[in-house]
Amino acid sequence: MAEANENLFPEFPPVSVQEWRDKITTDLKGVAFEKKMIWKTGEGFDVNPFYCAEDIEGMATTASLPGEFPYVRGTKITNEWLVRQDIDVTDCKAANEKAKKLTAESGVTSLGFYLKDDLINYGNIATLLDGIRPEEVELNFKTCNCKAVELIGILAEIFKTKGADVTKCRGSVAYDPLKQPLVKGVVLGSEWVGEAVAVIKAGEALPEYRVLAVDACFLNDAGSYITQELGYSLAWGNDLLSGLTDAGLSVEVVAKKIKFNFGISSNYFMEIAKFRAARWLWAEIVKAYSPACNCSSDCCGDDCCKDGVCVCACKMIAHARTSAWNTTVFDAYVNMLRTQTEAMSAAIAGVDSITVLPYDETFKTPDDFSERIARNQQLLLKEECHFDKVADPGAGSYYIEVLTQSLADAAWKLFLEVEDKGGFIASANDGEIQRAVNESNKARRKMVATRRISLLGTNQFPNFAEKVGDKIERDPGCTCKCGGEGATVTKLDFARGASEFEALRLATEKSGVTPKVFMLTIGNLAMRLARSQFSSNFFACAGYEIIDNLGFETVEAGVKAAREKNADIIVLCSSDDEYETLAPEAFKLTVNKELFVVAGAPACMDDLKAAGIEHFINVKSNVLETLRMFNKKLNIED
Repeated sequence: MAEANENLFPEFPPVSVQEWRDKITTDLKGVAFEKKMIWKTGEGFDVNPFYCAEDIEGMATTASLPGEFPYVRGTKITNEWLVRQDIDVTDCKAANEKAKKLTAESGVTSLGFYLKDDLINYGNIATLLDGIRPEEVELNFKTCNCKAVELIGILAEIFKTKGADVTKCRGSVAYDPLKQPLVKGVVLGSEWVGEAVAVIKAGEALPEYRVLAVDACFLNDAGSYITQELGYSLAWGNDLLSGLTDAGLSVEVVAKKIKFNFGISSNYFMEIAKFRAARWLWAEIVKAYSPACNCSSDCCGDDCCKDGVCVCACKMIAHARTSAWNTTVFDAYVNMLRTQTEAMSAAIAGVDSITVLPYDETFKTPDDFSERIARNQQLLLKEECHFDKVADPGAGSYYIEVLTQSLADAAWKLFLEVEDKGGFIASANDGEIQRAVNESNKARRKMVATRRISLLGTNQFPNFAEKVGDKIERDPGCTCKCGGEGATVTKLDFARGASEFEALRLATEKSGVTPKVFMLTIGNLAMRLARSQFSSNFFACAGYEIIDNLGFETVEAGVKAAREKNADIIVLCSSDDEYETLAPEAFKLTVNKELFVVAGAPACMDDLKAAGIEHFINVKSNVLETLRMFNKKLNIED
């Protein structure tokens, strides 16, 4: 193997970081490097345009191998993950038939069952698992917290009846007390500790089952930044550790019963770094409790214990599920592109299992086609792209390593802030966690409104003719997640990034009257075409009918053509220089008749405003607020 510092190309002189920076500064022609090239992430740190070897010198993230503490490179030496599909159970027999088909024919290796509490009895669960071998497929269950102990007992009894080896049965029963303040807005009392102790003791019958859930996906779906999802989830898990060890349980027992359920946003490289940083920080947190090494030598492998500390208890089990926040109702097939890159991030990062949400999940019950596509998205990554063949392929990438370190630093800072305030539960009961995440959601939705975040098909390049009203089977604007009766603290806001644009466009669709927007293109050919395209996409985001044109010789001809088409809005598309004369001329012909808009932000804007022209659209416009204003003027209400 070649030495790491071997100079492979001696004929090329080394280039220093400063030389690269000087060259970039020269090419920027006077524009400040920091202003143009530094990415302000919103995550608590900035990202540079390039990195080099010296940026990762001495980093802890580069010092270990896959399967080695602190597990930044993965908790296993392979990159195998489980393909999971979730099933909402209303009829146990029907769900059983579906589950058997999924595992036998569709490549699914992990199942998630969502059951209401009235379905939890031996007969129903036996029916649900009939013909399913629990050693061969991971089984995950989510039901009411009050039924967790009973469900675990039923599972243990069923597995015993099947003759299954429980040491080979893997899965989870998600006991999650934090849903109460985060989602329902109800203060969590101290009784959760006793309930969780009972859940863990029941879980002793299923040694490889994780029975405590850190549902960080709630934070992700509510629009949190990646740093928040990571920092808060660590504090969440730490509260479980501290509360239950104070109750007399050993930390190695508690840690091995916790499962983290993360969301995955479309921030591709940042998400890869998130999972690497999550494993690393969680390993350090658990190690700080000094979990005792009291297991047999072969239960967790040769590297189970180091210096009397059970490092296998420090391993994070992480399930990843694609985000709901950035899914859309309009142009819903684009959701496949979003979830594909999200699944790629999680797979490259080495998570334990992945759920890809079907593209139509937001507005209807997924059908066989959308569920099959969602499964196949993972199978393509495995069978055709071979993502499962290389553990931590991002390792050594200057960019990935720096992002991992930066996210870890920012998340750890947030973790310590939460701990200083009494921990995650105290902050959630006070509503502080929810308010912080909701503020992030609000800030991110503002970026969607101003197109700093692009949602293809929604706030950028919409399908002009698309109608979705007849496709919606359930309210895509519903943000409650579950009942909120008796709420006394702030709840998480699950409004999606696209929800306000969708409400705007659906209002147009439901009004029965589609406003017509006419592009009055005139003058400079390049500018009029560019601005008519921009304006067409701008107004189509509200579901308006767009009437584009190649160009007119005179303003009068353009206005006449617009009236022949019964236009409600006329958009003047030309060059900045020509607006000084063309805009006042066109405005006089449209005043008190059509709504008149100038596309652009010309230097003469103040003079045009003084002449009575009030509507301008450009790249700095708040698209959402502008379209709301036009809807109001056209008597279309949300």
